[in-house]
Amino acid sequence: MAKIIASVTNDLSTDQRLHKVCTTLLAAKYEVLLVGRKLRKSPDIDRPYETKRLRLLFNSGFLFYAFYNIRLFFFLLSKRCDIILANDLDTLLACYAAAKIKGVPVIYDTHEYFCGMPELANKPFTRSVWRGIESYIFPKLRTVITVNESVANLYKNEYNKDLIVIKNYPLAIEPTSLKSKEELGIPTETRLILYQGAVNVSRGLEEAVEAMQWIDNAVLVIVGGGNAFRNLEKMVASQAHSDRIILKGWLPFAELIHFTMNADVGLAIEKDDSLNYKYSLSNKVFDYIQSELPILSSRLVENEQIMARWEIGAFIDNHEPKHIGEKLTYMLSDETARSIWAKNLIAAKKAYSWEHQKDELLNAYRDALVQ
Repeated sequence: MAKIIASVTNDLSTDQRLHKVCTTLLAAKYEVLLVGRKLRKSPDIDRPYETKRLRLLFNSGFLFYAFYNIRLFFFLLSKRCDIILANDLDTLLACYAAAKIKGVPVIYDTHEYFCGMPELANKPFTRSVWRGIESYIFPKLRTVITVNESVANLYKNEYNKDLIVIKNYPLAIEPTSLKSKEELGIPTETRLILYQGAVNVSRGLEEAVEAMQWIDNAVLVIVGGGNAFRNLEKMVASQAHSDRIILKGWLPFAELIHFTMNADVGLAIEKDDSLNYKYSLSNKVFDYIQSELPILSSRLVENEQIMARWEIGAFIDNHEPKHIGEKLTYMLSDETARSIWAKNLIAAKKAYSWEHQKDELLNAYRDALVQ
């Protein structure tokens, strides 16, 4: 039985893409080990495949990435495997070096246009380091996977390499017993506006928080964490309407889905201020569709294609809080529009299922084994 070791820099508890990939590989009779990191507050996880979380002295910044890659490199050297899977650029150096020494193929799954992230925009030295690692290794890779055609085209233009596109379509999973809004701490008649995903800069969350002052009978629930979470907490605390904004932090899949399926509108309002965001297509868009949840979106390239094709929500034209508030009020109150969106979401849900992606994924791994 061929063994695949996959690595990522998060703590595994909320990474839906990796969970889908690993369960698909496991079902195809591969032996799978997923490696991440252990944080002080990391929840216990129970997965059908093997997992390993590395403890580190540093959890952010240069020292975290350096020590993680060193630990990961030696860990990979110590384990038998037939394929090494690097997820995103922050694991690629260790995975590529270990694969070269062990004489096994490495697959690179880049979930975003890494060097175009807004977090690197004002850090030219840090960006140059990541760019140097990428430009050295990327041309040598045989199998590279990414999340959409726009990102694939960016890399194609830079490195003249064709990428395999495996989109973040969700698993068709529903809870056996759905919690009510009241069980989630939200009054039954109160509308639920949901954002789920990374709480980083340029996600439009500060504007969404301010927009709540123009929306009646609704709460904003933000599920996720990231480099902007602490600042967002402080901002929420300073708002007169802070009692209508709930910051949940990261939640496991099994808990998150209760919020997604109870929500009335899902937010995907990232700003078009970096190449990474401009061409991104995040998990949450497909998760919203899977839960038949109308979406308020910014006009990012990939989002707009899906939204225009299916007519499953509305767009913002700018990030002015009052404008966002007006759009959300419309989405929550216009029953004719909500009826149209509900009908279209049922059709879109059938089109965007992980079942439509897994064959392409498995072909990539079969091909890697015979290279």
